[in-house]
Amino acid sequence: MVEALAAALVIVNVALVAARSVWNYPVALAAVAIYGWVFLGAHLYSDALLQVFFFAANLYGWANWARSRASAGEVVVERLDPLARLTWLGGGVAAWLVWSALMHRYTDASYPWWDGGIAIASVAAQVMQARRAIESWWVWIAVDVASVPLYAAKGLVFTTGLYLVLLGLSIWGLIDWRRARGRQGRMALA
Repeated sequence: MVEALAAALVIVNVALVAARSVWNYPVALAAVAIYGWVFLGAHLYSDALLQVFFFAANLYGWANWARSRASAGEVVVERLDPLARLTWLGGGVAAWLVWSALMHRYTDASYPWWDGGIAIASVAAQVMQARRAIESWWVWIAVDVASVPLYAAKGLVFTTGLYLVLLGLSIWGLIDWRRARGRQGRMALA
């Protein structure tokens, strides 16, 4: 039942993120607190620790989005330049290798490489999203695709279903943010 509550809160949260609503952040804080406990019980330590990071990142994102909305009247969508994209990719791969090796060697983590990859990609996506970067949605889509079979293998039924729903919401978020970015570009030219 606790897992179902966390899953429901995450769905509400991501729908609010896709709509660029600052109100996604209080929902996110509740969801990640509950999921931290769920993942700890499932011995998915990377995901459990990730929830602690998400809590802090959501506080940062809330402040950043609120500033954007206050100055522009809406949450402005940003785009990473090619060097930033390459830096995120290289840093993500390096962090995944180090983190997963540590989880593999020093814990009894289930699927440490798979779980670690999802955790590191989630960190990158969360920070990019807090900074309002549209590329965050591509990373979230990859996270969702990788998460479904992992959570199914662990018997986390609600979480498996959640990540199927999140995949759809991430695609919607990408489409909506691309439209918003296009409108912002046309308004800048006017």
